[in-house]
Amino acid sequence: MLKLLITRKLPDPVLSKAREVFDVTVRDNTAPLSRDERVQSLSGYDVVLPTLGDAYSADVFDAVPEPRTQLLANFGVGYNHIDAKAAKAAGIAVTNTPGAVTDATADVAMTLMLMTCRRAGEGERMLRAGQWEGWHPTQLLGLHMSGKTLGVVGMGRIGQAIAQRAHFGFGMAIKFYNRSPKEVPFPADQIADLAVLAAAVDVLVVAVPGGSETHHLIDTHILNAMQPHAHLVNIARGDVVKEDDLIAALAEGRIAGVGLDVYEFEPKVPQALIDMENVTLLPHLGTAALEVRVSMGLMAVDNAIAFAKGQPLPNPV
Repeated sequence: MLKLLITRKLPDPVLSKAREVFDVTVRDNTAPLSRDERVQSLSGYDVVLPTLGDAYSADVFDAVPEPRTQLLANFGVGYNHIDAKAAKAAGIAVTNTPGAVTDATADVAMTLMLMTCRRAGEGERMLRAGQWEGWHPTQLLGLHMSGKTLGVVGMGRIGQAIAQRAHFGFGMAIKFYNRSPKEVPFPADQIADLAVLAAAVDVLVVAVPGGSETHHLIDTHILNAMQPHAHLVNIARGDVVKEDDLIAALAEGRIAGVGLDVYEFEPKVPQALIDMENVTLLPHLGTAALEVRVSMGLMAVDNAIAFAKGQPLPNPV
């Protein structure tokens, strides 16, 4: 029986399915693998099921010239923590879990859009602190989202799911930036220049994959292009937004607010962001629904089972 390492505990239905086919080791620690653990995993297991933060970089593969591992079945659609090119050179395939995360992540994007536009976090903090003195007509006035213009950065599965919710649910006009031309099944204008998009929208939501091509895609140049009443939402990867530039833009009032589910140096969140009232912060809740995590896990295990049976991998990257 092939040996499978699951680097973080997953829901019971996922573990049960994996144990039908593999000799499974489930790591107890909820933190990402250390470098020593990553190196050891490539020597000790036929398949590794890693997830966010388990940084399989080129130097890790170089440390194991003849790895036992032949598949990294990533739990998650994003795999920028894995150097896929170095894995391939080492003879290790990489898979991910697209599709399973789409709706849940889009829902959290909408949550953050509403929270930052309507100042919901600020209002809850006021109430919990015992500072609410009752309703009055000018209290916590925010941005009415219905009928406004949404800019989507990255019109993949998740970007389209966000845009559909915003357009059909809130009557928002949709504009988007994408690296390649994209046709979508709803009214939307593709904008070739990201700064031009940023200047034209009331809410800008980031939904691109992580990686070197999108690192610091949202920086001072883009933030300066946004309108002072506009809000930024990031549900992609933390380092797509340059946090220092974002903090400066917020401190100087160049944008109205921000909603974040991911952070550049996660799990570290800058105190400056924590201290700002016009910032909504969530602890990476994008896919945090039981049925979604089960679906993701089963998809990752299906990739592993296909490998074990010598079948084509369902979700290669």
